[in-house]
Amino acid sequence: MKLKKNIVLKTENLSIGYQQKKQDKIVFSNINLSIEKGKLVTVLGKNGIGKSTLLRTLSKVQKPISGTILLNDKNLNLYSEKELSTQLSLVLTERLPESQLTVFELIALGRQPYTNWIDKLSEEDIQKVNTAISQTEIAHLKNSRFYELSDGQLQRVLIARAIAQDTQIIILDEPTAHLDMHHTIKIFSLLEKLVKETSKTIIISSHEVNLSIQLSDEIIMFTNDNLCTGTPGKLIEENAFDNLFSQDLVNFNKTLKQFVVKKI
Repeated sequence: MKLKKNIVLKTENLSIGYQQKKQDKIVFSNINLSIEKGKLVTVLGKNGIGKSTLLRTLSKVQKPISGTILLNDKNLNLYSEKELSTQLSLVLTERLPESQLTVFELIALGRQPYTNWIDKLSEEDIQKVNTAISQTEIAHLKNSRFYELSDGQLQRVLIARAIAQDTQIIILDEPTAHLDMHHTIKIFSLLEKLVKETSKTIIISSHEVNLSIQLSDEIIMFTNDNLCTGTPGKLIEENAFDNLFSQDLVNFNKTLKQFVVKKI
């Protein structure tokens, strides 16, 4: 007997884009996704193809052009801002405003949906913050000012803030964009570990195709004229990666399960 999938986020005939000179500019249309609980899902595609637009639309930062988004079978439009912030947390690539906040205080901001009107942290709030710090292995940084951190350290802190928010879905827009290979692998490994330990659903956009193939449970891949979804193994079998990049410079090697640079 097949187990019923626990779908936490679903789109139906979704068109994404933005307004340009009072006209709808469609970036991608007819997007039909079903994202399961407890999966690491990576969104892949070339620059400007719609990865960030999709994540911003799924998290209600911007409106869809048309179509429906369902979060736990409820239309996303019916969620209040406060209600949504207990279901879904978001880590964008935008720079943080200047402040004197310590790492602990920045992570504690993730508890805002639950704190009382004077923003006093309860014992439970403090426990959630400390758990997030432990899970992201940044206890040695908790009293540092956040502006003193490296990009890799700050990315872990922002992930910890999203964990402290205690939502079942975490969405991250290119969390490794400014990191070297060592820190990129550490962030991917951290996200994979968090999914296994917490059963949260984590959705990220990335240019790290080879790492995504190795570590993701599911991939959503934009190509010029299509949207492919499935496990890395399924997409490899369907030769879906052949259409991701121009084959002038790189080829997808099915045996190695990764892209390799063509020798000139």
